[in-house]
Amino acid sequence: MADQKNITTTKNFLERGVAEVIVKKEFLQLLEDKNKAPLRLKMGFDPSAPDLHLGHAVGLRKLRQLQNMGHKVIVIVGDWTAQIGDPSGRSATRPMLTEEQVKNNAETYLSQFFKIVNEDQTEVRLQSDWFGKFTLADVIKLTSKFTVAQFLARDDFSKRFSENQPIAITELLYPLLQAYDSVEINSDIEFGGTDQKFNLLVGRELQGMMGYKQQQCLLVPILPGTDGIKKMSKSLNNHIALSETPTEMFKKIMRIPDFAKEEKDTTREIHNDSIYIDGQKSMILLYLELLTDTPQKDLLEFNRSIKSKAINPIEIKKLLAKKIITEIHDENQATIAEKNFQSIVQDRIIPNNIQVYDLSNVKNISSISLQKFLVEIKMSNSSSEAKRLISQNAVKLDESTLDSGFKPSAIKSGNIIRVGRKLMMKFR
Repeated sequence: MADQKNITTTKNFLERGVAEVIVKKEFLQLLEDKNKAPLRLKMGFDPSAPDLHLGHAVGLRKLRQLQNMGHKVIVIVGDWTAQIGDPSGRSATRPMLTEEQVKNNAETYLSQFFKIVNEDQTEVRLQSDWFGKFTLADVIKLTSKFTVAQFLARDDFSKRFSENQPIAITELLYPLLQAYDSVEINSDIEFGGTDQKFNLLVGRELQGMMGYKQQQCLLVPILPGTDGIKKMSKSLNNHIALSETPTEMFKKIMRIPDFAKEEKDTTREIHNDSIYIDGQKSMILLYLELLTDTPQKDLLEFNRSIKSKAINPIEIKKLLAKKIITEIHDENQATIAEKNFQSIVQDRIIPNNIQVYDLSNVKNISSISLQKFLVEIKMSNSSSEAKRLISQNAVKLDESTLDSGFKPSAIKSGNIIRVGRKLMMKFR
């Protein structure tokens, strides 16, 4: 990933891309202790599939920021826990992977990891380095540290237990093995998504039980996938992989919905109000906040522009795609990806004889409503028909669906409007 231009400080580190810190006061003391050796930052990934994705990048960017402050990342390749499968948020037991499957998945793992994290300030460890030496006595000693009741208090286990759904003994072992990783590498801070809170806290508690200084836990927000509903996940096929080509990455980013489709934001993981528009979480602004270094003042300006319909959201989405691809790949490839998107995705469905309309011919374009605009450019026979088409989500400008609040003054030369399946017009 390209070097971040903004210098991250202790003061602003927690202001963005952080959902919770346990324990915040101790965490800040660690960062501000100039006499302490570089902190050991634990990040573990199970190579249960070969691709890391943008959801992982949220935490990786925070690691990179701390590296820029002089600290060291300890990345743990979970070659043992991957065979069990992380039970976090799961409603059923996941089939165990074979050692060969895990090995194959892990082959591309680190090359993707180092697209974001600085390799020179990273130590790579395999769980098999210590678990390969474990005896049955070691396993029994480790399991004696916690009770079944403690683990059944965990939300996903509790729900499955109450519904008489099976919980494999191996799944109860997963948090213990992940916790022991923290002991083995003497972790100062462990990173994970909010769905990993239980696992990170078990690691903190186990360190204390075994006479180590307890790690701090930094939880990052969960990034919704391209469906705008579930968290980004390889198993849900709503992810954007770090290994994908710039062109494919650009195309997938352009497909994300304008707003998250969650029923209610109960967790309020994102504390930045600038990503909410009329109570809805903007997917575009959320991705900009968590996956780019876009300044806060720009996020606020984008928020105002989207809310007032002064700009077509697709233009901000294109900027988002270019920023992400520039960081994962480089600026030149981001520019090429945008051109490919224009020619392959947009232009391929545009007929050669498409009607072209001169925007200067529209009267009072700065104040005209969308339904009157459609009548003016002869894309609808009446205001009532135009109103019906808009309510049916049948009116699109490039890739964005337009609602009744859209302001035609935001239309630019080169934009293409579609009404239904057949009517299409290009503006100049």
